[in-house]
Amino acid sequence: MKALRVSVTDRCNFRCPYCMPREGFGDGFKFLDREEILTFEEIVRLVRVFAGLGVDKVRLTGGEPLLRRGLPGLVAELARVPELREVTLTTNGSLLAGLARPLREAGLTRLTVSLDSLDPQRFQANGDTTVTLAQVLEGLEAARAAGFRGTKLNCVLRRGENDADILPLADFARREGYILRFIEFMDVGTRNGWRLDAVIPAAEVARTIAARWPMERFWKTAPNCVSQHWRYLDGAGELGLIASVTEPFCAGCDRARLSADGALFTCLFASQGLDLKGFLRAGTSDQDLAALLEARWKRRDDHYSEIRSAQTASLPRAEMFHLGG
Repeated sequence: MKALRVSVTDRCNFRCPYCMPREGFGDGFKFLDREEILTFEEIVRLVRVFAGLGVDKVRLTGGEPLLRRGLPGLVAELARVPELREVTLTTNGSLLAGLARPLREAGLTRLTVSLDSLDPQRFQANGDTTVTLAQVLEGLEAARAAGFRGTKLNCVLRRGENDADILPLADFARREGYILRFIEFMDVGTRNGWRLDAVIPAAEVARTIAARWPMERFWKTAPNCVSQHWRYLDGAGELGLIASVTEPFCAGCDRARLSADGALFTCLFASQGLDLKGFLRAGTSDQDLAALLEARWKRRDDHYSEIRSAQTASLPRAEMFHLGG
């Protein structure tokens, strides 16, 4: 266990169909009450316990994490945890223009921004949002001006929806110096209408891009890490492909997830988590919390992506916005 994803809110201002489709998460949907979510103090305490067990990278997520008021203050506290080498954040970019500099000054190491299309109409339709593409691009520019480097762009591909954006997004990332990552459409949760024929395999994406700009695969860390790394032969940066459907990487996964209401999940496709908030608020010591975490991690046998089949479609799974992606 080296990486921890921390969801700071279950709320979002997008309704992306692969995560929070409006028909399941419309105006009447009840999100967590304030007292149900972890306080910043509780998050920092748990992160310190995780760090004592070997976690050296924390990624803040949501929902949309920038909706959580006072987030730079949390970043500043996490940046002071000595064992952490990275405090990063994934965002849809809608509020980044106003928060990029405070986050950078607080000690945020790096950003990942979700960007599923460069076509203004398709962007809004894909996110089912009133947020415009121009707002997200303004946020990216603000992040650059604030000093963020190595920013990643995440694109979830769905056949028939944003296939046409593969080459434009790659071209944009090459020109602007971003690291683009294409992610296969996954059956996270139970409400996103996932179909195997809507998945665009990473191998197909690689062929499409390499036909325009020749690439070669390389390994930054272990060969079985989550993202496949590719670099352009003309030196114009690199590309990531996340093939969790067609080429599962369960054996190499080192990520734990902490939901906004304080549950520990050891897999993106899990149905239930360990209620750490309950232990925290019952007065459990850091030493006992560490023992709980270590025991849970050692017991894990998650390998959903490896066993995915028609029979697994009906298995209960937590929704992506709840887990923090």
